[in-house]
Amino acid sequence: MKILFTFPGQGTQRPGMLKNLPEGDAILADVRAVLGDETDTLDSADALQHTRAVQLCLLIAGVAWARELMRHDVKPDIVSGLSIGAYPAAVMAGALAFDDALRLVALRGDLMEQAYPHGYGLTAIVGLPLSRVEKLMAGTQTYIANLNAETQIVIAGSNEEMAIVAHNAVEAGASKATRLAVSVPSHCALLDKPAEKLAHAFESVTLSRPQRAYLSGSTGRVLWEPLKIADDLAYNMARTVQWQDAMVSANQRDARLAIEMPPGSVLTGLTHLSGWQGEAICLERNSVEVAQHLLKRLSR
Repeated sequence: MKILFTFPGQGTQRPGMLKNLPEGDAILADVRAVLGDETDTLDSADALQHTRAVQLCLLIAGVAWARELMRHDVKPDIVSGLSIGAYPAAVMAGALAFDDALRLVALRGDLMEQAYPHGYGLTAIVGLPLSRVEKLMAGTQTYIANLNAETQIVIAGSNEEMAIVAHNAVEAGASKATRLAVSVPSHCALLDKPAEKLAHAFESVTLSRPQRAYLSGSTGRVLWEPLKIADDLAYNMARTVQWQDAMVSANQRDARLAIEMPPGSVLTGLTHLSGWQGEAICLERNSVEVAQHLLKRLSR
């Protein structure tokens, strides 16, 4: 029986999310050594209007909570993150140093926001299969961004074009079509150029062979080679998320306890939808003690 740690992407952020982190003083001191005074306002409502702050907060929170679980002997065999969540996953895999991750994520957020400062984003469509959503997208400048589950598809594009698809999706029987709290058109060709710039930044960073399996949320495959992990991290902003495939892969690798790092519980719901054969919980609604209890029960 193996343990999977999952790390969420944008849309789960909220003001004050860095308050009351486990060992918060220590990790925020490490952040301040890299980011300086910006650290003090990263999780403010104003800051979270910007992609840079959102992504940095998700990185910091993910690493803090994963370290807390590990301090209590709940240690992952596999780690996987959705979009920006791949960065705390890489840190906890032992492939990427935390200080390097902070610098790269800050740059990642800046590049994405500079490319599309306003008017673009993501919309989740629930209740229709991929083939139906693709037909509804025909004739629009929208892209498939996330394949989260068989009937949970995320599209990317301009607000106007996504609104057309969302309206048509509801008319076609979708149970929900929701504009997500993401201000850039992630996981499609619109971000090819920013991804290339980020890849250049990775050339000056040394990654290590991971100590535990790094499961790509973009390909659904486990990566061990540092250069392939660097490529996965740099270009995942422009690649379709294959989250369902990743969870099927984790299941096939005998992962039976999936624990989602705060904030939110989105990935836990998606894990269940993938046909998960074990337990899946989020720390947002469960304590470290609950994770310890489940680990003991499943290990019998």
